[in-house]
Amino acid sequence: MIKIIKKTTVIAMTIAMVTTVFSGCSNSNRAIEKKESTKMTVTDMSGEKTQVPKNSKRIGDGWPAHNEVLCMLGYGNNVVSTILTRKQEPWLYKVNPQMNESETVFTKTDVNMESLIKTKPDIVFLPTSYNFDNKIKKVGISVVKLNFTNFDELKSCFKLTGKILGSKSEKKADKYNKYLDNKINTVSKVTLQIPENQKLKVLHIQNIAPLTVDGSNTIIDSWIKVAGGINVASEVKGNMKEVSMEQILKWNPDVIILGADVKDEGAFFNSSAWKNINAVKNNKIIHNPNGAFMWDRYGAEEALQIQWAAKTLYPNKFSDLDITNETIKFYKEFLNYNLTKEEAERIIKGKAPVD
Repeated sequence: MIKIIKKTTVIAMTIAMVTTVFSGCSNSNRAIEKKESTKMTVTDMSGEKTQVPKNSKRIGDGWPAHNEVLCMLGYGNNVVSTILTRKQEPWLYKVNPQMNESETVFTKTDVNMESLIKTKPDIVFLPTSYNFDNKIKKVGISVVKLNFTNFDELKSCFKLTGKILGSKSEKKADKYNKYLDNKINTVSKVTLQIPENQKLKVLHIQNIAPLTVDGSNTIIDSWIKVAGGINVASEVKGNMKEVSMEQILKWNPDVIILGADVKDEGAFFNSSAWKNINAVKNNKIIHNPNGAFMWDRYGAEEALQIQWAAKTLYPNKFSDLDITNETIKFYKEFLNYNLTKEEAERIIKGKAPVD
């Protein structure tokens, strides 16, 4: 009888030990699954698959325009490290005051790793053209590389960012993309009716010293076309390409649109070299609007840019479009900021806010 009891006890203990072992394995597996569930795999716009946190609370952003996109998607307050300064983009810092607390750690060619690490970002966004992403990855920070040159790619970029940030941001990206599509369609219905030989020839100048322009395969080329213009620099491929005066004389644009970086251009265009160009003769040199980011360059306000450009080129065809009112509505809807009429007008004129 005693032997039977002992044997039963041994069997019971063995079963308990096995159960404990498997239970421990099960708990361990659940812990691993739980840990893995905090990450997701995405394919960024360089084509690279990367794991990113599902709930990023602290963000580093080395793409100037994308800082505004984060603000639009509801994560402006989460930017802890940036490439921007208040002097560069005063409207963004006014619309999203938390930017004043972020550290400027990026340049277009490098990153201050010591300063970046101190800001403790969960994730970093960079343009595909930057080549210092590996040093960030080496310290365990997820990096997502982004880029776009046309409106379809823009929508994909914003959608991907929204997906990474969470469901609310993804819905906001969808809402923005729907708004953008609507404005593109509205403008295109008019501009597609303009005969090719009646379309205005447009030159977009980003800098005058050196003289740089934006050519094909750029978002600038895309909005010029949607607005019904012909980009005379389309034979040049890419952003901010240096060109000669001889090329511009050959192109002879009807309208010259100046980027935000162009200042004190009066004396420049008053020189004899420019006097025979149609845009100069007809006083069609226009400053581009500049808001939370430059409207013409890769930010969320591209949706306003196509409307402004269309009305600027063909005011009679878009007489019902109130760009000031549209700007006020856009800032309320997408940047959660109540612009005054005076502030909207300053943005449209490319002027900084009044402190």
